[in-house]
Amino acid sequence: MANAQVSTKTQWAIDPAHTEVTFKVKHLVITTVTGTFSKFEGEVYADQSDFSDAEISFRIDVNSISTNNADRDGHLKSDDFFAADKYPQLVFSNGKLTRSASGDYKLNGDLTIRDITRNLTLDVDYNGTVKDPWGNSKAGFEISGNINRKDFNLTWNAVTESGGLLVGEDVKLMLSVQLAKA
Repeated sequence: MANAQVSTKTQWAIDPAHTEVTFKVKHLVITTVTGTFSKFEGEVYADQSDFSDAEISFRIDVNSISTNNADRDGHLKSDDFFAADKYPQLVFSNGKLTRSASGDYKLNGDLTIRDITRNLTLDVDYNGTVKDPWGNSKAGFEISGNINRKDFNLTWNAVTESGGLLVGEDVKLMLSVQLAKA
């Protein structure tokens, strides 16, 4: 019988009280709508203190979406977009954080929206690790990138009187993440 390999990686959890998950998308081609998700969870495992070998998974509750407009939020949860009843979570899995020789970080993994999974690479700023006033280790990151919503079959749109589209295709993702050492 082979010996089971025990992971020695340090586990970190996303601190939901100090983390923001935000997106931006063009509306009528002339303005930008900002939205947030308020319920999410995730884990990070890393051997290196600079997180250069981190493994990451992250799940977002679709029903926690807010664009500060209840009608729009309801539409986003409908089958036209996220189909929250059928697909209640957005999932980022198989995430690997790497650091280049120049010190830049990239997060590569698989993003699943609805029933479609696409590989995604995001830019990451590692802001450091500190101990809070209660002696808990915390690490901070700013994460950004773009997706095309059509890649995930989020294709609903309407044409305006001038021939433009109501909702842009490119979605900017911005996460401010604080981790707590488990």
